[in-house]
Amino acid sequence: MTSAGTTTLFLPGAGGSAGFWKKAAGRTNLDGEFLAWPGLGDEPAHPDVGGIGDLVTLVLDRMENPVNIVAQSMGGFVALTVALIAPAKIRRLVLTATSGGVPMSDLGGSDWRAAYCQAFPLAAKWIAEPVEDLSPQISSIAAPTLLLWGDRDPISPVAVGERLRSLLPDATLHIIEGGDHDLAQTHADAVAPLIETHLTAD
Repeated sequence: MTSAGTTTLFLPGAGGSAGFWKKAAGRTNLDGEFLAWPGLGDEPAHPDVGGIGDLVTLVLDRMENPVNIVAQSMGGFVALTVALIAPAKIRRLVLTATSGGVPMSDLGGSDWRAAYCQAFPLAAKWIAEPVEDLSPQISSIAAPTLLLWGDRDPISPVAVGERLRSLLPDATLHIIEGGDHDLAQTHADAVAPLIETHLTAD
């Protein structure tokens, strides 16, 4: 089975913008839908969104048929949570520079919250709340997963990608030289073919 006819959902990180993935996606032939996170970054708030659980619901509501999911940073936590709730609806995953619900205290990740709040003072405060540890459940996610990491990411260092690779049953880790936390934008030419090859594989 290839990805023909399979929609790819592109999930941003805490910046919330639907435009985050468009540069990389524009270098592929994927049929995609770009989601925004209400209340995060500069996105207007919505009364139905008051936490990450509501973002999970937002994604699930767009999954009438099986989908691929490409996710950045906090979007990776959403993607893995969705995969745990509705495994039959996930064909393939791409996770980029994310904690993925893995505790990072022993993996060298820096705290992003202060800089985020300074950059987006009107963003919803719930974004800074701790998220659930998904580590005990991740091994049940069967979907083939591509992990894309930058070797210069202080927020989610390569050690986090390695931890996720060890937990996911069918995962490949690709490290982008010179990539930072926003490597999907700064290195779009490098990540786009990797994403397309992964999502169109048999």
